[in-house]
Amino acid sequence: MPRELPVPKNVKDLFDELLGRPVTVGPTDPMRAPDLHAKPLSCLYVDDSLTLRAIIAMDLKLAAYSGAALGLVPATAAEASIEEQELSETISENVAEVCNIMSSMLNHEGEARVKVHQTYLPGQMPPADAIGYMLAFGRRLDLMIDVQGYGAGKIWITLAKN
Repeated sequence: MPRELPVPKNVKDLFDELLGRPVTVGPTDPMRAPDLHAKPLSCLYVDDSLTLRAIIAMDLKLAAYSGAALGLVPATAAEASIEEQELSETISENVAEVCNIMSSMLNHEGEARVKVHQTYLPGQMPPADAIGYMLAFGRRLDLMIDVQGYGAGKIWITLAKN
């Protein structure tokens, strides 16, 4: 049975509950090469055999907003991170935890369990095979998430293998 992508409602519900504030979710464009130059956060998910199964990437804005909202860090700190194009240590730790919890959306009964293998913070490039999946068409979900009181950014969820 092939791995399934989460549906937008699952993504919305997870962010609503995790961040403790409403979010709105809508479609956005798939990741393109210029998005890689805009310093996205990338999180690689593997199964027990360390086979790459999924990649979740967030643009710098969503990484900053979700990391700040999780830790109740003021929106001004998220804006400063975006302006500086670098996440603070606190926001980085928080958004890494968001990525860890998002693995729950990728795990379904009857499939090999996946877990976070590596999180690449904005400015760090993931391996070439992960980039290939991130830019490929196919098994992916591309969303814009607006975190109430913070702002909006993009998330790209891509399945790598069955």
